[in-house]
Amino acid sequence: MKIFPDTFKNFLKIKVLDAYLAKKYYSTLFFSLLICSLISVAIDFSDKIKSFIEKPCTVKEIVLDYYPGFVMHMSGLLMPMYTLIAVVFFTSRLAFNSEILSILNAGVSFQRLLRPYLIVGGTIAALHLALNHFIIPEFNKSRLKFERTYVWTTGQDKGKTSNVHFLVSPDTKVFVRGYNKNSKTASGLRLEKFEGSRIVSILEADNASWKEDSSRWQLNNYSVRTFDGLREGYKRYNEPLDTAINLTPQDFTWYHNQNEEMTSAELREAIARDRSRGLSNVKRYAVEMHRRTADAFTNIILTVIGLAVAGRKVRGGMGLHLAVGIGIGAGFILLSKFAISFATSGSMPIMLGIWIPNLVFTAVAVWLASKAQK
Repeated sequence: MKIFPDTFKNFLKIKVLDAYLAKKYYSTLFFSLLICSLISVAIDFSDKIKSFIEKPCTVKEIVLDYYPGFVMHMSGLLMPMYTLIAVVFFTSRLAFNSEILSILNAGVSFQRLLRPYLIVGGTIAALHLALNHFIIPEFNKSRLKFERTYVWTTGQDKGKTSNVHFLVSPDTKVFVRGYNKNSKTASGLRLEKFEGSRIVSILEADNASWKEDSSRWQLNNYSVRTFDGLREGYKRYNEPLDTAINLTPQDFTWYHNQNEEMTSAELREAIARDRSRGLSNVKRYAVEMHRRTADAFTNIILTVIGLAVAGRKVRGGMGLHLAVGIGIGAGFILLSKFAISFATSGSMPIMLGIWIPNLVFTAVAVWLASKAQK
């Protein structure tokens, strides 16, 4: 009498195989992350050591504020590459030791062999998704603040300070002739209000200063011009006026990598705000939002490609598999850069531009899987 049915025994064997492959996958990925992070930190430290010595930054700021964010940032950007290298590395060793061949000869299909790879790749994609949308931006806040303070002290601020136009509400437009970021004062401020296509009032102030305590603007030497059909009114005021305008000093400051330090919730708010004002930053924010999601799903695609490439025992061994894997990863990164450039420039829809590399390499993964050793 059999205590355990054959199907139950087979189920247990399959579970052992899944656990074995998952352990190999996770341990190799952790090793790849560790080694590549150490190498990237060493290269970055040698590049920035002059700034560390010459600028008044402390060891605590370097170790606790900058490098945790740097490691997280690089890990988020290169996670799909690390995933591909890890899959190719441990699968190539399994193939070289004839373990893949033995598994297939035991009656396990390629589709069944692919299952633990997809499960682990899916968990990595979910972790990468959470890192990209919530965790890495928080680390980037301290990293970018450190860089702007001690490393890249000039040329980072891309904000406009002269002849600036803002649409602060659907029927209100602000023009600022000049803005001083140090004193937080605006000169030549003009506030125009509309009803439909008709202008109803124009407020002009010689200068306006930002009041931090009340989050309001103090207008000095201002005048108000009103329009009612053919009738026009004009009045000049010499006493200061404190007024609330949907405009802050942060609207005049913008960094080229500012989207990296914004969580997805903050990105959505920035997209809605800048779209209502007609600003061009919307494209950069939208590209970053879609990139964070697309990069996470790339881990699953490159997992399939890695197994299909490294699952066959070849004469070149692991070296050939790694060369092919790194070449595929480099091709993916190159295509991603082109796609992001096209999406940012408006040459193609943002979502299509960001997801094109994944669509192309999904087709490559399906083709390679169909040609893989069965």
